[in-house]
Parts: sequence; C-alpha cells; structure tokens
Amino acid sequence: MPAQNPSNALETRPISKLLIGYSLPAIIGMTVTSLYNIIDSIYIGHGVGPLAISGLAVTFPLMNLIMAICLLVAVGGSTVCSIELGRKNTEGAALVMGHVLVLGLVFSVIFGALSLFFLRPILALFGASAETMPYAYDFMQVLLLGLPIGYTMLGLNNIMRATGYPKKAMLTALVSVACNIIIAPLFIFVFHWGIRGAALATVCSQCVALTWIVAHFCKKDSTVHFTAGVYRLRAAVVRSILSIGLSPFLMNVCACVVVIIINNSLYRYGGDLAIGAYGIMNRVIMLFVMVVMGLTQGMQPIIGYNFGARKPLRVRRTLFYGVALGSAVTTLGFLAFQFLPHALASLFTSDPQLTEMAVTALRLGGLVFFLNGGQIVIASFFQSIGMPSVAIFLSLTRQLLFLIPGLIILPRFLGLNGVWASLPVADCLSFLVALGVLWRNWSNKNNPCGGFGDEADCLPPEEETA
Repeated sequence: MPAQNPSNALETRPISKLLIGYSLPAIIGMTVTSLYNIIDSIYIGHGVGPLAISGLAVTFPLMNLIMAICLLVAVGGSTVCSIELGRKNTEGAALVMGHVLVLGLVFSVIFGALSLFFLRPILALFGASAETMPYAYDFMQVLLLGLPIGYTMLGLNNIMRATGYPKKAMLTALVSVACNIIIAPLFIFVFHWGIRGAALATVCSQCVALTWIVAHFCKKDSTVHFTAGVYRLRAAVVRSILSIGLSPFLMNVCACVVVIIINNSLYRYGGDLAIGAYGIMNRVIMLFVMVVMGLTQGMQPIIGYNFGARKPLRVRRTLFYGVALGSAVTTLGFLAFQFLPHALASLFTSDPQLTEMAVTALRLGGLVFFLNGGQIVIASFFQSIGMPSVAIFLSLTRQLLFLIPGLIILPRFLGLNGVWASLPVADCLSFLVALGVLWRNWSNKNNPCGGFGDEADCLPPEEETA
C-alpha cells in the first residue's frame, strides 16, 4: 500500500481492475467467514447433536437483530466515509470513523444488556422448544456478552475497506476465521464445552481480529487514523450514517420477523428437526449470498467515491459488472442446490430424517436462487450512492410484500412444503421489482446521472474518465 492516499485510484484506474482489487479481498473475507459458519455448524451437528443444530437455527432471528444494528452503523458509516473521500474531505472521513466507533460501542452495550435480561422469552418467541432452549440460550448468552467486541471489529473493518485498504480488511476476516477454526474444535471436542464453547471461540477470534484493526488505525500514515476530536458525536454526521445504514438495518429487522414466522411454521408442520433443516439450508445458501455481499462491499467504495467525484459513467459501469458477476454466483448456487442437495445436507448431520428434510428445503427453497444475485446488487447500489429510500424499498419488498404473505398463505395448502415454496416465490417477485426500479432510474435521459443523482452533482458523460 503506497504512502499516499490510496483512494485516488478509485477515480483513475479502469473499473474492471478496481472491481477485482476491491471485491476479491472482500469476497475472500466473506466466503471464509461463511465457510467458518458452515464448519462451526458441522462441529456442532456432529459434536453436540441434531437438536443443537435446531437450537442454533432458533437463534437466527436474534442474530439478524444483532446484525441489523451493527450494519446500521457499519454500512452507513463506510458509505458516508467513501463519499467524503470522493470529495477530498479526509477530515470528514476521519470524523465518520470516530462516529462508527462510538455508535457501535453504545448500541452494542444497550442492545446486549436488554437481550440478556429478556433472553429466555425472546428465544421462546423465536421458536425455541423445551428441547432446543438450552442450546439456544447457552450460545446466545456468550455472544451477547462479547457483543461490543464484535460491533467494534465489524464497524472499523468496514471503514478500513472504504478508506482504500481492501486487502487488510480481507486479512481481518482471515485472521478471525483462522483463529475460530482452530479454537472451536478444541472447546467443543477436547474441553467438552458444547455449543457454549462454539460461541466462546467466536468471541475469542473477534478479539484477535480487533487487535489487528486497532493497530492499523493507530498508524499515522493510514488514510484515516485515530485522532483527537473525532469521537464527539455530531448530530449531522449521525443522521447521515443512520439514514444510509437504515436500508440494511430494516432488511435485517424484516429478516428477523420472517425467520420468526418461518421457525414457528416449521415447528408447527415439521417439529424441531424441520427448524434444523432450515438451519442447514440457511448456512449453505448464505455461502453464496456472502460471496455476492463481498462483491457489493467491493463495489461500495468504487461507486460511493465516483458518485462523490461526479463520475456517473464509472458508477454505471461498476453496477453493470456487479449485476453480471452476482448473477453468475447465485446461478452456481442454484445448480448446487438442485443437483447436490444430499451431499450438502450430509455434511452437517448423519441423522437420516434431518438430512432428508434439508434436501427438500434446498431444492424447493433454492428453486429460483439464480435471481438473487442481481436483486442484492441492485439494492446495494442505491444504498452506495446515498439513495436510502430506494434501497430501503427494495430491501423490504422481498420480506414484507412477498415473503411474509407467502409464509402465511402457502403452508395452509401445502404444509411443510409451503414454507419452503414461499422462498422462491418471494425471490422471483422481488427481482422483478428491483429490475423495474433500476430501469426507471437508468432510462431517465434528462439527467446526466441517468436518474442516479441531481444534475448539478454530475458531469456530462463525455467529460468523464471511464
């Protein structure tokens, strides 16, 4: 990494090279993180038992809430930081970094304390039975106690990527996951700490990764670094961060509501093992989704910087590449779900009933998974250019408009298969909506940004450097 500000390359290098340089490290980091979740679930499934897999799945709604609040600050902060750097405002970017640190700590302490106090009734609401409650409670209790560490790590890692250090951000994930993969089996199989040991391994690995990140921001030659005066909260900066971070926040809150409905429907029509099957399906699907999310993380600083630098042609080109690559990734996932579901499910458990349920879930739930990549990229695009209302709308269409009604209606007629079938129905409809919204903005010929900003904020396309 050169000593000068590395973000300058964002407006001069070819988009294809930038996308590889920024997205590949993020993709590797996100993929490794997802692989850890899969490996951790395999450890739990074989080391603790099939009901522990179900107990882990019961915690998904609370994990969604945890991630919602974290992304509210982390994604909002990294987007604002990129835009400030595009405007050559390094002091403003440093101020955003300070706000991400403080807001993450405040939110994690408040949310963690409230969740710990009401943990048992929360888990019961989320679908925990008498058999799965001990596993879910032990896992979440440890994670909630370590929440400030996780929030600080994820928030600052997003800022690191946004300020021109994608490889370091990738290494953060690699460091965390490597520690986790080593520690988790030790805690589960050697010390026999069960599912609590898996959670403790996660917190320990986050501590190691956070140390790596703090060392980066202590260096004075970093694009932004720890300095006095950036930690006092300013209302305008807080509003900017939270307004842009509202899209992923609401998406994860809606995901929480959806998973609550899914878990309760699964328990009603298939029992605890059906919830475990959903847990397996979720882990496998998230492997491909996380690759696309890594792609969007790499796109975000490129789009945000060039939007701030008034270069809409480069913004559009980045979007085009992103949609194509994201769709390719989810198409690979679709093929795996349809042709290799038994092999995938068998990784997590040797229980034949749970395996067969997971096979059905993968085939039905992933029926139109090839559409998901484009929908995720399009929603992330509007967030990256500071249009949170559009991003929020696209984030909510799948969850509120399509998936929740499907979960209420389809199981009445199809039983357990109706729960699985509601997923591809929502995926298909939400993709069509995202495509329509993008086309409406793209085809606005009266605006040099093609609908992606105010005319005064953009240069005519012929004046840009592609």
